[in-house]
Parts: sequence; structure tokens; C-alpha cells
Amino acid sequence: MLITVNGKTKELQNTLTIGQYLEENSYVPSQIAVELNERILSKAEYSTTVLHENDILEIVSFMGGGR
Repeated sequence: MLITVNGKTKELQNTLTIGQYLEENSYVPSQIAVELNERILSKAEYSTTVLHENDILEIVSFMGGGR
């Protein structure tokens, strides 16, 4: 199954939830925001939302900085 993550095509071998994808790719849920098909997901949805063929996933990491 092919999905797009942050503009890059990725092939998934198995059906995964957002939470499983994040865990497999070493994301820390408390440090990111996730958008699926132009809709921002709540953290509660990560474990129940299943990825499907042609989904577009944007994962944004929070960064500190500034003054």
C-alpha cells in the first residue's frame, strides 16, 4: 500500500493505524502534530485511525527556539 508522508511516497507492507506508524518510525506523539488528508487529528485518534491506500500524511515536529 502506498501513502505519502511529508511529501514522500512510502510503501507500507501491512495495514497500520497512525499510532503504529508513528511508533515504527520513532515519532514521539507529545512532540508532533498529525494531519491526515488535510484534517488535523487529535492525539486520541492516532490509535484508531487506519491508514489507507493514497492517504496523505503530514507530520510536524515542534521545535523550541527564539528569545
